[in-house]
Amino acid sequence: MTQPFNRILVPTDFSLDAEHAVRIASALSHSYSAPVTILHVYDPVAFPLPDGYVMYTSRQLARIWAELDSRLAQAERDARSAGAVKTETRLRQGITASEIVSFARAEGFDLIVMGTHGRTGVGRVLLGSVAARVVQTAHCPVLAVKRAKQRSETEAGVPAAVQTP
Repeated sequence: MTQPFNRILVPTDFSLDAEHAVRIASALSHSYSAPVTILHVYDPVAFPLPDGYVMYTSRQLARIWAELDSRLAQAERDARSAGAVKTETRLRQGITASEIVSFARAEGFDLIVMGTHGRTGVGRVLLGSVAARVVQTAHCPVLAVKRAKQRSETEAGVPAAVQTP
């Protein structure tokens, strides 16, 4: 019998949902002895102005990439402390969903674990869903995880009279 997952890809946007996905992927990594690659896709935004588009300068881009490298290093440390057997990070540039799918295919990943914000309705229409596009176009299974909403103090057992406004 072959192992179901040999290489796990975790795309991250550094949100709390993505951090949760790193923890889930790390647990799967531990269970299946599968390495985890944490990927961030930087999608540069051009700013339209009346005279044309403004792009980041090379100096600004260098600062952005350094910050992203730092955040990826932290995500990698988090993955290791959550049980991932082997980790690495990658930073790519392009259209997020397309880059995730093409990277996963080119590098031979057999599972993508990613956080989802769980937007519905107008929020999803206006903002789109990277996770939904990855699910629709990926060559391998995609586990889209949504972290549980935190309970309010009342739900957590603190009497309403004790709560501060």
